[in-house]
Amino acid sequence: MTDTVLSDQSIPGQSQGLFRVRQITDNVEARPVPSIATEPKLNPPASRAYFFGLMAPAIALLACISLYPFCWLIYMSLHDVEIGSAVWNNFENFTKLASDSRYLNGWWLLIQYSVMCLALQIGIGVFLAVALNGARFEKILVTTLLMPMMMAPIVAGLVWYFLYNGTFGWYHWLLQSVGILGPKSILASTGTALIGIVIVDVWQWTPLITLITLAGLKRVPQDQLEANMVDGASQVRNFFAITLPNLYPVLVIAVMLRFMDNFRFIDSVLALTGGGPGNATKILPVYLFEVSFKFFKLGRGAAIALTLLVVTIILGMILVRVFDRQQTRKA
Repeated sequence: MTDTVLSDQSIPGQSQGLFRVRQITDNVEARPVPSIATEPKLNPPASRAYFFGLMAPAIALLACISLYPFCWLIYMSLHDVEIGSAVWNNFENFTKLASDSRYLNGWWLLIQYSVMCLALQIGIGVFLAVALNGARFEKILVTTLLMPMMMAPIVAGLVWYFLYNGTFGWYHWLLQSVGILGPKSILASTGTALIGIVIVDVWQWTPLITLITLAGLKRVPQDQLEANMVDGASQVRNFFAITLPNLYPVLVIAVMLRFMDNFRFIDSVLALTGGGPGNATKILPVYLFEVSFKFFKLGRGAAIALTLLVVTIILGMILVRVFDRQQTRKA
């Protein structure tokens, strides 16, 4: 590159060489080119067929466990099933359900049972989670609280059966002493038997709601709580304005888990009342058990089970849609 000196004759007092114009030649050196143009891909992305091959054994196992019994359930619901034979009955198993009073009463009792259990478990579980969150002996208290949930439902039913016993039951004596109960056991009266099995379910499964809610409380943003408190909000207002909206997703999951369990667990009910006295606690799963395994009407039992399954799936889809809608609003 060379420099050319230009002088400005029109401006007095200026010396020559005031302005310099740099001329760029065409001989520009090229930048060095690396010896390796592109880096080699050591781990190329796997194809979808590869991942499907990894999941294929699990999919096949689940298909054998779930799809075959499901198809067999549909087949039995359309036939009069006897030992070694099945006769097509032209959908009679389904059409007769509409006029079966015990079937309809089982649905009504199941709805009452589920609503009472869920309301009490959510209320008590959230209260216990808030009380335990950040407590001094939180880990010890949570471990102690989880003990009822670790017990088998049939064992829990037997334990409470003895506690409710009208002769030597400690809870019966306590409730009778304060004037709540008469000489009859809580399980022997048609007006209180359903409440008795609800108490057992609440005692055993409220710790699950508490555990799920406690995990959700750990994710509540503390900066929002502190900012709200700086603005003068009380702890109660803070809970309803900040904590509860953040707990909404985990509570929806907890409700979904519990209502699905209430629709299929019959262990404690069979241990406590067996569906009695009369039909006071014969919720639909108990009636299904009697029809299928006590009277061996497998076709009719399959029809009842199929309707129960369909309703459970529909309610589950509704809860999932509510959860997705809430997440979309947050986003």
